Amino acid sequence: MSLQDISARIAKAAQDAGRDADSVKLIAVSKVQPNERVEAVLEQGHRCFGENRVQEAAGKWPDFMQRFSDIDLHLIGPLQTNKARQAMELCHAIHSVDRPKLAKTLARLAQEMGHCPDLFIQVNTGEEPQKAGILPLEADDFIAECRALDLPIKGLMCIPPVEEEPALHFALLARIAARNGLEGLSMGMSSDFERAIALGATHVRVGSAIFGERVKAPAQ
Repeated sequence: MSLQDISARIAKAAQDAGRDADSVKLIAVSKVQPNERVEAVLEQGHRCFGENRVQEAAGKWPDFMQRFSDIDLHLIGPLQTNKARQAMELCHAIHSVDRPKLAKTLARLAQEMGHCPDLFIQVNTGEEPQKAGILPLEADDFIAECRALDLPIKGLMCIPPVEEEPALHFALLARIAARNGLEGLSMGMSSDFERAIALGATHVRVGSAIFGERVKAPAQ
């Protein structure tokens, strides 16, 4: 698979859903990928990338940002409050707003810094105890809380349970977004992004299908 293959599949899935291909943003998930693989994708003209950890992103992207213009960096992994400032300085979007404490921290920092990345609220659609995210029944109240803090909430994000049909979770996320007037839907990965696009995904997160299998992260 390659960047061109994935882009073509996204365009076809959008067309099949009666949507414009430009309505779907491909986030190339570059977490734990070696710099040479990332650079190869940058050289092909792609500019939107996703990282899971602030620390890894901070070690990788400032140099690339000096060399390549218009990089659009998205944080798609869990965010600790003590890393929030660094994330806001580095990233153009954060997809993992998942609890009131983090929302309040982001709001305070946005006031201090005078800017805030686009934000997506992570919804734990499978209600999995080990997974981050607001529970579906609490999502409406949390969206309202974030809006009351004047946070730029652009949409919702989910990661379906691996053993369940992802389309059920994509449809649930789309319903929550629609009733709250949110257009952004960050959903769909390498194995299921076409189903996500059929159900309204605006951002799909694809890693190994573009870069190849991940390199094992070093022990911490």
